[in-house]
Amino acid sequence: MEHQKMLAKFKELYGADGDIRMYFAPGRVNLIGEHTDYNGGHVFPCALTIGTYAVARKRDDEKLRFYSMNFEKNGVVETSLSDFHPKEDKNWTAYPKGVMWAFTERGMKVEKGLDLLIRGNIPAGSGLSSSASLEVLTGFLLKDLFGFSVTNEDLAKIGQFSENQYNGMNCGIMDQFASAMGKKDHAIFLDTATLEFTYAPVALKDASVVVTNSNVKHSLVASAYNERRTECETALAELQSVTDIKTLGDLTEEAFEKSKDAIKDPVRQKRAKHAVYENQRTVRAVEALKNNDIKLFGELMNQSHVSLRDDYEVSCPEIDVLVEEAWKVPGVIGSRITGGGFGGCTVSIVENGAIDAFQKAVGEAYEKRTGKQADFYVVEIGDGPHRIPV
Repeated sequence: MEHQKMLAKFKELYGADGDIRMYFAPGRVNLIGEHTDYNGGHVFPCALTIGTYAVARKRDDEKLRFYSMNFEKNGVVETSLSDFHPKEDKNWTAYPKGVMWAFTERGMKVEKGLDLLIRGNIPAGSGLSSSASLEVLTGFLLKDLFGFSVTNEDLAKIGQFSENQYNGMNCGIMDQFASAMGKKDHAIFLDTATLEFTYAPVALKDASVVVTNSNVKHSLVASAYNERRTECETALAELQSVTDIKTLGDLTEEAFEKSKDAIKDPVRQKRAKHAVYENQRTVRAVEALKNNDIKLFGELMNQSHVSLRDDYEVSCPEIDVLVEEAWKVPGVIGSRITGGGFGGCTVSIVENGAIDAFQKAVGEAYEKRTGKQADFYVVEIGDGPHRIPV
């Protein structure tokens, strides 16, 4: 039904002739391994069945026309292939434009313009990677429409490059990789230092992944995200004066404790501690999942939240309330903040028989303690980007 609405709107705006195609790329949730992806550590995200859709058609000139069903009041935004302004473009079109620019930077010139209609069903600012989803979607449709020779892994790298260089957001590779490389019912155990990865089946027996949206929007570019990255880079440089490491992900907990005094600032020491310990937690969590030890997986998720709250300081009061209330509910195996932080969502693993009670208890306590409403999504793990027959 939604697909039909999108097609109808596209034809109403741009006309019904020509080769009109439809595409999808997923959002992601990270089960564990947060703020490790730019510190050379491991992450464990999965693609979701919610994400971003596009209807697209090539033009004969250099004009670019964008329309978002999520921002209908903006109308059709017109620009052209000669109108790229890295780090200056500010509205939502800066994400698809950044990817087109990144393709050109890599020697794959987009020669013809496009008519594009976009619709996303990821809540904006929720920390479920609506921006990475839009980047991967754009890359995938450019590949399909123009015949560029790129793999899905290349699309992840191009998406990260465009977000770093065009949008000024110094993100790691995880979000784009999870969207581009998603596989139904599997999470991706990714070593961000080498991009080596394996798919791990997420077999939760009688439990499900539940995402809870705090409805506190995060704005990462303007937030402390880039600052955290700088703190970690400085801490790494200090550690490199006494240890032979390339990234914080190279350290075990013991090795970190032995050499941590090389980090001169106590705040930087806490940041580096999180990166090291979170990486080791992620490795252990994936092992636990392989051994069907869901209980241990949940405990490691809980420890991850405490570290993100206390050592990395990227949580916020509302998110802490959601997690604290989740921990009280019988049948909750684990719960933590997910995504960049400063708002957004939590991810919980909840026994299927407890999901209704979980939503009721956490929802009521959250409203009572913060005055805000939370939204709950029992999510399914889906595939990466694909073309949808029209």
